[in-house]
Amino acid sequence: MQNKLVITSMQTNIFKLIVSFIIVLTFNSFQTSHAQGGNGKFIVVLDAGHGGKDPGNLGNGFKEKKIALNIVLKVGKELEKNPNIKVVYTRKTDVFIELRERAAIANRIDADLFVSVHCDSHTSQAHGAGTFVMSLNKASQNLSTAKKENEVIFLEDNYKENYAGFDPSKPESLIGISIQQEEYLDQSIQLASLIQENMVKLKRINRKVKQDVFWVLHNTYMPSVLVETGFLTYKKEGAYLNSDKGQTEMANSISSAIIKYKNKLDDNVGGHIIDETIEDTISNDENTIKNTVFKIQIAASSKSLEPKAYNFKGLQDISREKSGGLYKYYYGYTSDYNKIQKLQIEAKNKGYKDAYIVAFKDGKQIKLSEALKTESN
Repeated sequence: MQNKLVITSMQTNIFKLIVSFIIVLTFNSFQTSHAQGGNGKFIVVLDAGHGGKDPGNLGNGFKEKKIALNIVLKVGKELEKNPNIKVVYTRKTDVFIELRERAAIANRIDADLFVSVHCDSHTSQAHGAGTFVMSLNKASQNLSTAKKENEVIFLEDNYKENYAGFDPSKPESLIGISIQQEEYLDQSIQLASLIQENMVKLKRINRKVKQDVFWVLHNTYMPSVLVETGFLTYKKEGAYLNSDKGQTEMANSISSAIIKYKNKLDDNVGGHIIDETIEDTISNDENTIKNTVFKIQIAASSKSLEPKAYNFKGLQDISREKSGGLYKYYYGYTSDYNKIQKLQIEAKNKGYKDAYIVAFKDGKQIKLSEALKTESN
């Protein structure tokens, strides 16, 4: 039973190979509603939950699929006013889109963000707005919301084959492959927090940012957030979300948060020119790890800056790599873990408070814990 529920690493690798193959075959042939590339723009995929034969919840007679779509279209309209943002919709009309296809749309175009919009329901008088990011920890799950949103797979043809034995009532069956979202967790939480902050300003009850196991999030290769705008089963809140005023306000909360998130990424690089003479305080005591290189990631931005000290507050030894629509900026390059820890402190002292250590083995990024485990063995 356990083997059926937990997707093995071999299946994960096969899945990734299939996704890569699909990219090659379909890049030049997607529907015109899907982007053909961002042309250097920041790409945001907006996903209106449910649709078509899947109405979502119908609390108090309100239709989740219609409300979610209206909000998403309003979010997109605001974002499209920014010439540096390209918006892609998983759906713009009342059509049914499979969960796996929603993520695939974002992956095919190397999107920078994925935002899925929903309305919640409950048998009690629960109300308020909340945001979710993908959980990497089984213990953190709030099974109620995840179970409801994942159950849509039962409306899909061949769901047993397509979802490899995944049981919506037991989200832990996704844990085996949720690790691919780990790289983007911090960024997902940052965006979710900005959206949550804006929704609370509208006097929505704060249901906070939570982590849970959602199929539509686990399968994306970029920062991803699921927004529960409120409960249709709570009559007053349902009426608000069903109104043009409510939908416009919620859409503005989401769109302004996305813009603020992008601006934070852009502002995270650069800064005042600082004396480039840096005192070498690194210890000579080495703790090298074979075939592994450590760097400090200090920033990620849609801006392409020259990796020079004057662009990075005086830090020397800057490198830049492109990942999707973002440029990642790294400080340092060493196989000595003691040294990289001290470089991390130096970067934080220069103002990069969120600087963190990343590990590469044979040129490929790996989990830091994996690199350190290799050494301990």
